[in-house]
Amino acid sequence: MDNAKLANPAPLGLMGFGMTTVLLNIHNAGFFPIGSMILAMGIFYGGLAQVIAGILEYKKGNTFGLTAFISYGCFWLTLVFILLMKTMVKDTLVDDVVFMGWYLFLWGIFTFFMWLGTFGKSRAIQFIFCSLTVLFMLLAIRDWTGNVTIGMIAGYEGIVCGGSAIYLAMAEVLNEARGKTVLPIGEPAK
Repeated sequence: MDNAKLANPAPLGLMGFGMTTVLLNIHNAGFFPIGSMILAMGIFYGGLAQVIAGILEYKKGNTFGLTAFISYGCFWLTLVFILLMKTMVKDTLVDDVVFMGWYLFLWGIFTFFMWLGTFGKSRAIQFIFCSLTVLFMLLAIRDWTGNVTIGMIAGYEGIVCGGSAIYLAMAEVLNEARGKTVLPIGEPAK
């Protein structure tokens, strides 16, 4: 069993992150209100699937993958919990959008350091983490300032970020399935 090839869990985590990020940012861009579809994706695909992918990255000895997928899976779970709690117990919790800005800012700081960890990896993964850092910072600024335009810009930027994760997930699946590069990911020089 030690010599058995393990499946790559990264496409699962990337797809869970990517699809959920695109859906939430279609909302942030102003196309439709937040609803049960986004919340359900946040719990099950953005949250649970990424946590599972992170646990599988542990099995492969990939500290970066473990940290990224479990952390962002927990991001989605906490975000959904925050959104649900704001509607369920309005009278007992402080509902200050500025606090949400700090939550997003801290995720931006974490993501910035994770982006530094992508140096030497594919250009696609570098782009995902760089654009995610920008997304978190734009969302934090939106919440601190109340600027709707910044929120809409963040929404469009988030669609690009999520779309890039979907692209990388499908590139990894298709490239492995075909045994050749079907979708390029900008492999680092060796």
